[in-house]
Amino acid sequence: MLKKVLLALTGCACFWIGGTVRADMSIDITGGESSRIPVAVSPFAGSVPAAQDIPHIVGADLLRSGELSLVDVSDLNPPISQPGDARFGVFRSRGADAAVLGAVQSAGSQMTVSFRLMDAVRQNQLAGFSYSAGPADTRMIAHRIADVVYQALTGTPGVFSSHIVYVLQRGSEYLLQVADSDGYEPQTVLKSHYAIMSPAWSPDGRRMAYVSFERGHAVVYEQMMDSGRRIVLASYPGSNSAPAWSPDGKRLAVVLTKDGPSQIYLVNADGSGLTRLTFSGAIDTEPSWSPDGSQLLFTSDRDGSPQVYMMPVAGGKAVRMTFDGKYNVSPRWSPDGKSFVFVTRVSGQYRIALMNVASGQMQVLTDGHDDESPSFASNGKMILYAAGIGSRSDLAVVTVDGKTHERLSNVEGAMDSPVWGR
Repeated sequence: MLKKVLLALTGCACFWIGGTVRADMSIDITGGESSRIPVAVSPFAGSVPAAQDIPHIVGADLLRSGELSLVDVSDLNPPISQPGDARFGVFRSRGADAAVLGAVQSAGSQMTVSFRLMDAVRQNQLAGFSYSAGPADTRMIAHRIADVVYQALTGTPGVFSSHIVYVLQRGSEYLLQVADSDGYEPQTVLKSHYAIMSPAWSPDGRRMAYVSFERGHAVVYEQMMDSGRRIVLASYPGSNSAPAWSPDGKRLAVVLTKDGPSQIYLVNADGSGLTRLTFSGAIDTEPSWSPDGSQLLFTSDRDGSPQVYMMPVAGGKAVRMTFDGKYNVSPRWSPDGKSFVFVTRVSGQYRIALMNVASGQMQVLTDGHDDESPSFASNGKMILYAAGIGSRSDLAVVTVDGKTHERLSNVEGAMDSPVWGR
């Protein structure tokens, strides 16, 4: 963000890190409303640890969506794993409209997880699947179950089995990490004693662009997620920053200072074909592609204060989008292109806001002191961002109506620049 001062640090070069870095995460959910769909997630039958873990993970996923509530049935013993159980009526008697039933069977190094989503009123099945995997895939299976349940009950695809990426600063180290959507199971993609900034995930999830200071100034890299192989996308004199992928993954928008103040350029995914897009003479930065690839949102101070503008990718006139307040930055399009999220300053505090493109109506979603780097979930229902707390920051999620908040706390260090993958 414009309000941050970037420091180039010294130390060893970046390198690929295999394996997993564990971190203790805490989830705090507040808000919501009484119109949520009440769901009971029954304990799963089975003697392996996954039978206890999966219902807990599924329930936490559904709760943080902001659209579902949980009905407590943790006391059911033995668990109700089949709709023919004579106790099935307990779900409805406790106020549940739907019930998740399941069982885990283990055979050697493999386990089979079966589940059913039941209409608690009509007692008919709404969805059901069976998964076979190893115990290490317990969380993945639970997130997939939550996706199926969420979509069956709301009609919207779930995002719980997706991943997030962020930068973790731990002492003098910077780590680029990928984790589950709830912040668990983090894996380190890159580790450096130089600052890492602005990760951007390609639409196919196979590549990551980011900014590193390992060459003594800001350089944009592109890295393959499976092998760690990387190329330099932009290393021109001055600063190279703020990479943003086009929806088709063939180009990126980047911000360069090689010709003067920060301006927006387009470059092919292999680093070729650099072309300049903005010519304002002011600071133009933080580009974001519209879902159809025809427009860019970006931040500029061309009218005297940082505001959000929109212009055609093919070139043309930039239109100012934000007028409420003297500081509006870091725009990111919604997946449907009907709105965008950004950072606004309210009474000296930096908060996440949402604007409807057609009407220009603005809604402030958070009430923090130093919230930044918003990123939409692929279904457009939740927004990931960095919530500043004193000298550090955690990751947080807010629903698009601003009524449900979740905080992911990392005791190891400060978390910043989060992006929600598809």
